[in-house]
Amino acid sequence: STMADKKNLLLLFDHPTEPVFMDKGKRVTVFDVPDSFLTDRYKPISNEVQSRVGDKVEQRIPVREISIPDLRIPMSLGRDEKFSLFLPKHRRIAGRLIDIFMNMRSVDDLQSVAVYARDRLNPVLFNYALSVALLHRPDTQGLDLPSFMQSFPDRFIDSQVMRKLREESFVVNPGSRIPITIPRDYTASDLDQEHRLWYFREDLGINLHHWHWHLVYPFEASDRSIVDKDRRGELFYYMHQQVIARYNAERFSNNLARVQPFNNLREPIAEGYFPKMDSLVASRAWPPRFENTRLSDLNREADQLNVEIGDLERWRDRIYEAIHQGFVMDVGLRVGVASGSCVNLSISLQERGNRITLDETKGIDHLGNMIEASILSPNRTLYGDLHNNGHTFISYAHDPSNKHLESFAVMGDVSTAMRDPVFYKWHSYIDRIFQEHKSRLPAYTEPQLNYSGISITGIQVATNGGQANTLSTFWQESDVDLSRGFDFLPRGNVFARFSHLQHLPFTYTINVNNDSGAQRFGYVRIFMAPKNDERGQPMLLREQRLMMIELDKFVAALNPGPNTIRRRSTESSVTIPFERTFRNLDANRPAAGSAGELEFNFCGCGWPNHMLVPKGLPEGLRCDLFIMVSNYENDRIDQQLQGQCSDAASYCGVRDRLYPDRQAMGFPFDRLPRTGADRLVNFLTPNMSIVDVTIRHENRTVQRQ
Repeated sequence: STMADKKNLLLLFDHPTEPVFMDKGKRVTVFDVPDSFLTDRYKPISNEVQSRVGDKVEQRIPVREISIPDLRIPMSLGRDEKFSLFLPKHRRIAGRLIDIFMNMRSVDDLQSVAVYARDRLNPVLFNYALSVALLHRPDTQGLDLPSFMQSFPDRFIDSQVMRKLREESFVVNPGSRIPITIPRDYTASDLDQEHRLWYFREDLGINLHHWHWHLVYPFEASDRSIVDKDRRGELFYYMHQQVIARYNAERFSNNLARVQPFNNLREPIAEGYFPKMDSLVASRAWPPRFENTRLSDLNREADQLNVEIGDLERWRDRIYEAIHQGFVMDVGLRVGVASGSCVNLSISLQERGNRITLDETKGIDHLGNMIEASILSPNRTLYGDLHNNGHTFISYAHDPSNKHLESFAVMGDVSTAMRDPVFYKWHSYIDRIFQEHKSRLPAYTEPQLNYSGISITGIQVATNGGQANTLSTFWQESDVDLSRGFDFLPRGNVFARFSHLQHLPFTYTINVNNDSGAQRFGYVRIFMAPKNDERGQPMLLREQRLMMIELDKFVAALNPGPNTIRRRSTESSVTIPFERTFRNLDANRPAAGSAGELEFNFCGCGWPNHMLVPKGLPEGLRCDLFIMVSNYENDRIDQQLQGQCSDAASYCGVRDRLYPDRQAMGFPFDRLPRTGADRLVNFLTPNMSIVDVTIRHENRTVQRQ
């Protein structure tokens, strides 16, 4: 028996709803499945089904017959149900399956269990649990997971396109197939002003980023180390805060006001959303939400859900109380009395919790874990599960008691939630709670902001050959191969062509003077925000800081005297390139076994580069571009970063490493400005500078070359 090759595990992501013995991969590959592993439907005809592919097979993978661990809990979720991490019942099921996959002794045994489990489990549950296990097992960490979109394209595109893609792959030979175009704005008409933002909310890359972020930062697992990553709660706050800032800039680019937080949970949700997508796993349409839908108490026995709006309000009030008191209560001493042993019972009096101070450094991290809530929450009984339950309440608003046997809407799934306008209302509300804490912290003082001896003497942004300090956006059409997710069809590439926002790449030129007489290192922090509010009035910094989008952060060496720093927009610490978002796994992969290959996987996390810059307006959206050079000696984290995929660290952190910046995420705009700095221009110290930048949108479409 040969050792299993861990790369073959990735084939189990192909064609998720087909039986496991069907052929997979571009190179026709078949798992030789032991008869006892076949499901009841196929056992009696095992010879017939196993020889279906016959002479076309180029590679056979032996699967060892081993005794299978107890899969009753994972199998309790139906194969055609919809799986959601927001449902506690589904989280427990997934946690159990992740455990089973994590605990298999070898890649060999993992392959056997995965092959056995694949046809008996819900396909999305299987994909999620196997993905988390492969990301966290030492012997599989280097594997590169296929993009979630390649396995489940139905979560990302209009269901009418799916039919056309099916026809193309059934009728036309692979060599002659053409990409099927996804219509540009199919979910609503211009009667709905929210629909102007379809290209942001329904962007494939943005939804993939959100899915991948939650894959790298799961909020529940029985192995605590999978969840307990450096500054994970703070990252939950910051990534979502930046999404809201970025979304509001996009609203200004469409003559819309900032998003209104959903702060009264008993008020109807004005915005409706009709996704026009079908779930291939559930063979059901994703349910819509009609305009002016109200939330209701949830009582869905099948989902083990029994929560009231009152629970959400109580949790919110306790979280606010903790912020205003400046501390949270943890669970305190848990008293375990082993059966048959005699324990001094006076212990049980000391069950009250301990105070954890919400201080300047760790406070936001505790709050992030508490509000999301992850298993790192100091006290889930007291502070509940506010953010996750908000998603659940909204996603069941159309059928809160399961009377109509309807599943959750797009808000109930991280790969689809960002499509719905209400996502941004809910997250604006969540962000207000975080801001309540941030606004109570002391403002940064001039000495904390300044970098003595270092001054910025000029900044400029330019696109290639374009006008200085003018950024330019347009539309682009790109193709993505969805063949892995098309089941029960002839093989070969299946391309969908979609339109997305794009900008001309640009370069920052920063002139910095170093008068200290020695070489210094600076951390260059670049942000951008609209200059004026909805009424065209210049914004006060206390508001404008919440709209500051982090564009980049990098280290620069400063020699004594004048320095010129040049940095390309494609190098941004926030984004990843198009190829990595859509993960064409066969093209542009690093060489097998190279350090680069290990990284390719984690690196699916990152904001898509084509969405770095807001659309702007035809006449130009006026923005402040802000650059600060802070003292790298104060900010640095000493660790080896070689190849640890740190190029999108601002939103995603760095795999198995500390967050590469000692300052609070969003520094220097994460707190209210000091007295006297009511506008951005008064906030500046010599190591900071601003320049007016205009973002112009041209309504033209180009094809990706």
